[in-house]
Amino acid sequence: METLVQKAKKIRLVIFDVDGILTTGKLFYGNNGIELKAFHVYDGIGLKMLQQSGVTVAIITARQSEAVTKRMQDLKINHVYQGQSDKLIAYQELKQKLNLEDEQIAFVGDDLPDLPILRRTGLSITVPNAPVIMQEYTNLVTHTRGGYGAAREVCELIMRAQGTFQGLVDAYVQR
Repeated sequence: METLVQKAKKIRLVIFDVDGILTTGKLFYGNNGIELKAFHVYDGIGLKMLQQSGVTVAIITARQSEAVTKRMQDLKINHVYQGQSDKLIAYQELKQKLNLEDEQIAFVGDDLPDLPILRRTGLSITVPNAPVIMQEYTNLVTHTRGGYGAAREVCELIMRAQGTFQGLVDAYVQR
């Protein structure tokens, strides 16, 4: 049986869900109907580092949000699929566009709409605050809750497995 590290070594693309993974999953609406989301800076640094290491980052989410658009622009994440009621369609399109196999892709999701992708990817990950059923279909449950640095944990796991993490940390240490 392939170990988690062996699976992580093969990853060329990591896809994240947004609500419940990059955020706590809570939805906030202002009086004017604008949706507000809180993203953790730890996740942002991790996503940037992962991209610097040569791994592509993408987002597939069922909701459509200007806050997500802005955050992904800030992080220079180019593969952003919002409003995806059937996330598998976006997954297949992205996989084909980047010419990747399932085993080269990791997906981080937290609820039932994520299962079709989680069941296909080489590395499937959920968070401890996800419904318990999700743990049956994933290779890993992060230690950190969604919205509190879980994405950073995933990024570091992959970079450590691929031997790129320390070099990126050293770039900060040597400044």
